[in-house]
Amino acid sequence: MTVYLEAEANPLRNTGSIRLYDAEAFEGMRRVSRLSSEVLDQLAEIVKPGITTNEIDRFVFEFTRDHGALPAQLNYRGYTKNVCTSINHVVCHGIPNDKPLREGDIVNIDVTLILDGYYGDTSRMYPVGQIKRAAERLCEITYRSLLIGIEAVKPGNHVGDIGAAIQAYAEGERCSVVRDFCGHGIGRLFHDAPNILHYGRRGEGVEMRPGMIFTIEPMINLGRPHVKVLADGWTAVTRDRSLSAQYEHTVGVTETGCEVFTRSLNGHDMPGSPASAWAEAEA
Repeated sequence: MTVYLEAEANPLRNTGSIRLYDAEAFEGMRRVSRLSSEVLDQLAEIVKPGITTNEIDRFVFEFTRDHGALPAQLNYRGYTKNVCTSINHVVCHGIPNDKPLREGDIVNIDVTLILDGYYGDTSRMYPVGQIKRAAERLCEITYRSLLIGIEAVKPGNHVGDIGAAIQAYAEGERCSVVRDFCGHGIGRLFHDAPNILHYGRRGEGVEMRPGMIFTIEPMINLGRPHVKVLADGWTAVTRDRSLSAQYEHTVGVTETGCEVFTRSLNGHDMPGSPASAWAEAEA
C-alpha cells in the first residue's frame, strides 16, 4: 500500500513513503534547480576537445562554491568528485580524471547541487567537437525520450506511464532502454521514493499526486540494454561497448500537470542544438 505524507511530517530519510511538497518547497526547488541548469549552460562553452573531465569537475566545484551551494555528489557514499562525467559507452557514474576529451566524443555531465536544503538534479549530453551522425541521433532520441516521459506526468497517472512512454518511443527508434538504473524521488533528500523506471506498463506503479517531486533520467543505448559496473564500484558501461546517452530533469507534479524545475532558462537543454531545441523537440 502506498503511503503519501506531507513532506514536513516525514523524517529526512527514505522511509518508502511518498512526500508531498508545498508551495514553499516548490520555490526552494526552483532556486536550486535554476542554479543547477545554469552551471550546465556554462559548461556548453568549455566542453571542447582537449579539456579533461577533472577540469570540468573543478569548474563545477568553483561555480557551486561561488553561488553559496554545495555539490551533492561529493563524498556521497564515498564518491570523491563533484560531478559524474560519462563518455561514449559509459552509461552513468563516470568518474572525472585527467584524460582529455577527444574530437567526436559524447559526454554526459550529471550535476546535483544543494541550496537551502533542497537538491537540484539534472544532466545533459555534450558533443565534443564534430560528432558522428549515429552519436548525434542517439542524443536526439534520448532527449526526445525524456520529453515524452515528462508529458506523462500529471495527477492521476501512474509512474509506470512514464516508463511505458519512454520504452515505446526508444525501442521504436531501434534503441534500448537501460533497466539497471532509474529516476527517483528528490526534494530535501538526494534519493527518495518513488523509483521512476524508464520502461514498463501503463497503469502500473505509484499514482502521481500534486506535490510529488522526482527525477526522470532515461539512459538509452544504441546497442543492447545490458550494463556492467567496473571495479571502481561506480562506472557503469554498456556490455557490448555501444554508445549510451542520458538526459535528466527534476520535475514536480502540479494540480494540472507538471513543472520542470531544471529546464534551462536560456533554451540550452540540448547542447549542440539551437536555443529553440526544447520547442522543436516538443513539436
